[in-house]
This record gives sequence, structure tokens and C-alpha cells, in this order.
Amino acid sequence: MDAPEALPFYLCLAGPTASGKTAAALAIAQENPCEIISVDSALVYRGMDIGTAKPSAAELSRVPHHLIDIRDPLHAYSAAEFVRDAQRLIVEITARGKLPLLVGGTMLYFKALFDGLDDMPAANPAIRLALEQEAAEKGWPALHAELATLDPTTAARLAPADSQRIQRALEVYRISGLPLSHFHSARFATQTIAGCAHPTGAGALISLEPEQRTWLHERIAQRFDAMVEHGLVDEVRRLHARGDLHPDLPSMRCVGYRQVWEALEAHAVSGSTAPLPMEKLRELGIIATRQLAKRQITWLRSMPQRHIVVADRSDALQAVLAQVRKLMAVSG
Repeated sequence: MDAPEALPFYLCLAGPTASGKTAAALAIAQENPCEIISVDSALVYRGMDIGTAKPSAAELSRVPHHLIDIRDPLHAYSAAEFVRDAQRLIVEITARGKLPLLVGGTMLYFKALFDGLDDMPAANPAIRLALEQEAAEKGWPALHAELATLDPTTAARLAPADSQRIQRALEVYRISGLPLSHFHSARFATQTIAGCAHPTGAGALISLEPEQRTWLHERIAQRFDAMVEHGLVDEVRRLHARGDLHPDLPSMRCVGYRQVWEALEAHAVSGSTAPLPMEKLRELGIIATRQLAKRQITWLRSMPQRHIVVADRSDALQAVLAQVRKLMAVSG
């Protein structure tokens, strides 16, 4: 059998939340005929627009976007599904004579696309139940500490209260005896998905990374305030009112949504008729977003092939475009 055809050249733009990826992507699109493939595990969900900072209708009209609004919040979307969809789109976009531009901050998706994902163990209900019982007794931070001894690489990128991901990492270890990071870091000479062989490192990666943490923290706070001003609480309230969603779903665990959901439920339990405690909600939302950004940067630093652009410099956009030109010239 002949070897499947390798993926054509594609360009990736990654960075922590609020680092300026959208503006940079649109600047790239002004110089290059391209289509954007979203690399964001939250943008896939319909009805989740404000808290995900989904591109506006005007932005979407300027350049075609893919992998946005493709799932109902009730249904999960996996890294393996992303790789399958992204590889298919890379081929199709190239065939249309355009540049596939992958933009986002879900680093697991980038990692899966670059390096492949080994066959991880399927979910085991008995082990999950045992872990939930342990968490009820000890708390998730204690299980996070256990994970740190078994799989320090994975534990370093998870918050101590990230119950869903801590549970999955411990579940994988108890089933296989191998850390989750083993499966995420497994590299293959090629990986065949949707009929395409994917050589490791086939995509060129530009990484927006700030030098000053305070710059990113200020942007995160401004962004969260803007989301609240534009109706984040009402958006989550509508999702909560559906009745078929719950806080353990990946969609409802997205930063911002989780904090508002928990505030709404606590408010309902208390029976209070007073407004939501917005100052406390703001504090929790900003802290959670900062933690997300820190994990995203940790992921990026594990990708040595990345081309770094300092996001908080005044000439960041020009630097991104210069890097794009250089990479396009090398790609031929």
C-alpha cells in the first residue's frame, strides 16, 4: 500500500488567553488569503458566546472560520476529534488555494496535532466512582497532590481544584500504570487520521508570550469586566435554565462559566433575593483566568519548535507579520 500523502503546510498562532491572538490572526489574514481553524475547546459550543470571547459577526465575516459553534454544550469534543477535523480542513483549505491558519489557546489540541495521541484507556466507571468517593473524603487538592507524585508533568498544568482533569489523569494511571503525560508526549513518525499522514512538526507555530505578567493580568481583568458588562451572567443563567446541563460537563467547566454557574447555584440554595455578589464573582473569575493563562504558558514552553513573539511589546503585530513572512518563504 502506498504511504498516505503528508499534510500540506499550515500555520499556527497560539498564546495564553487575552494575549492578542484574534487581532494578530486578522492582521495575518489581511496579508495572506487564509481560512482560520479555531483551536479552542470552548468556541466549539453553541450558545456560549460572551464568556468564550467568540469572534464577532464582523470578525467572522472578514475571514472564514472553522470549528466554531459545532457542538451543543451537552456534548463533549475531544482532542482526537479536533485532530481529525483539523487535518481534514488543512487539506481542504489548501486545495482552495488558501493558507490554513490555526488559532487558539487549547494547547492540548496543538500538542495532539503536532505529536499525536496514543490510545489512552477508555473511561472506567468503577475507578471513577472510587476517585469521586476519595475526593469526597479528602478533597480534590489531596488527589492533586497524589497526582503530583505519580505524574508531576500533568499535575503542574492542573489547578488543585480541577476535579475533572485530576480524576481523568488518576484514572488513566490506575488503569494503565502509566502517567497521562506519557500518552500526551508520545511521538510518532507519522499518524494517519482521515487519510492523511501527519509528520511530527509539520505545522509552523508562532507563540504570543508576554514578558510582563502584570500586562497579561490587566488584560485578563479588562476582558472579564467586559464579558460581565456584555451579559455573561445572563448567558450562563440561560444555559442553567435549560435543565439538561450540569457543572461536570466540559462546556460548563470552562473558565468564567464555572464560576458564574456556581454563584447562581449558591444564590439559589441560599434563597436570597439580593443581587449576585458581583465583586466576589469578579475576583474568582479573574483568578481562574489567570490560572488558565499560567497553564497555557506552561504548555507552550514544552513546545521547543515555537517561534516566540513578545505579546506586550508595542510592535507585537508587526513582529507576528514579519515571522509569518519568514515562515512562508521557508515553506516555499
